[in-house]
Amino acid sequence: MSEMRAELIAPCGMNCRLCMAYQREKKQCKGCNSDLGYKTNSCLKCIIKNCPTIQNNGSGFCYECDKFPCNRLKQLDKRYRIKYHMSMIENLEFIKSNGMAEFLQQEEKRWTCSNCGSIICVHRHLCSTCHSEYIEQP
Repeated sequence: MSEMRAELIAPCGMNCRLCMAYQREKKQCKGCNSDLGYKTNSCLKCIIKNCPTIQNNGSGFCYECDKFPCNRLKQLDKRYRIKYHMSMIENLEFIKSNGMAEFLQQEEKRWTCSNCGSIICVHRHLCSTCHSEYIEQP
């Protein structure tokens, strides 16, 4: 069974399954799209998550917005590109062009530990299970 699920893809294109807040054991965040359980303050106060345009469009993603990518998404994307080698804008463009199923398959391949098969933490670039360092998959 795949560990990547559509409900864990945030409106901004972040894969919450890769987030250290989702992967931790105590006070585990349930993801941006979940209405159940604990959420981090950054998730609760997120300008993107709480954007009325996103909340009212058909997909629930930023790519449907006339302002895509907005300044807030560009700032977030830049930070994630530099610090974590991941682009939320590229994620959203891929989902829009290729669909969620193909995106999830790509994510599964990219972010699965080659040592033990667990999911890598994007924020630490380490496997959450065996602590192997992440090596980018081609």
